[in-house]
Amino acid sequence: MIALIQRVSEAAVKVDGEITGEINQGLLILLGVEKEDDEAKAKRLMERVLTYRIFEDQDGKMNLNVQQVNGSVLVVSQFTLPADTKKGTRPGFSKGAHPVDAERLYDYFSDLCEGKLHTQRGRFAADMKVSLVNDGPVTFWLQV
Repeated sequence: MIALIQRVSEAAVKVDGEITGEINQGLLILLGVEKEDDEAKAKRLMERVLTYRIFEDQDGKMNLNVQQVNGSVLVVSQFTLPADTKKGTRPGFSKGAHPVDAERLYDYFSDLCEGKLHTQRGRFAADMKVSLVNDGPVTFWLQV
């Protein structure tokens, strides 16, 4: 399971012109689900994401996590993250989970986040328009 996390001052996702999720300070989480992923991996990734210290403390050092700054998260499914891009000019998608499994784990991950802090979501498998103001910019790839 993969999370591409971006520290944002604001982020939103729209489907068919309608906002489905919107946050101010926090993390935009692009979530990719791979074939071998399960609930244990989803829980471990959620713990890593929510405790990853990428927000500045009073000394300007990245020592605080999203919960410590009372931030929010916006979770967006991203089927392209597990793509195989090692060769050629077209990505391969054989590493990604079956859509039914991916949606179940996306929902599970998002539900776990909701139990910890304010959480918004995109819409699984929809054509989403994501907008954000990356604060820094700060972006990290986390994988379990």
